[in-house]
Amino acid sequence: MLLDLSRLFGKPKSSKDVAKERLKLVLIHDRANVSPQFLEMVKGEIIKVISHYMEIDEGELDIRLTRTKSEEGDRVVPALVANIPIKNVKNSGR
Repeated sequence: MLLDLSRLFGKPKSSKDVAKERLKLVLIHDRANVSPQFLEMVKGEIIKVISHYMEIDEGELDIRLTRTKSEEGDRVVPALVANIPIKNVKNSGR
């Protein structure tokens, strides 16, 4: 089961946009051999770790698996891309 945080915190999407996004995720997960449940676990861990150091805007959080060219440029490889808006940095050890 995919957890769609935009339903809880963001503006509603049309059913066409939701279906298109889900299809993209299914294709990317299939090609990367990663289940949607695994990606959700990774998202949860990333949020947990970053939250120790920063206050983040979970409603605008965007973590996704995508595809990008390798450094050599000869093949396409999976990439984890995160856009995590930071509201405030917690005690930074100063």
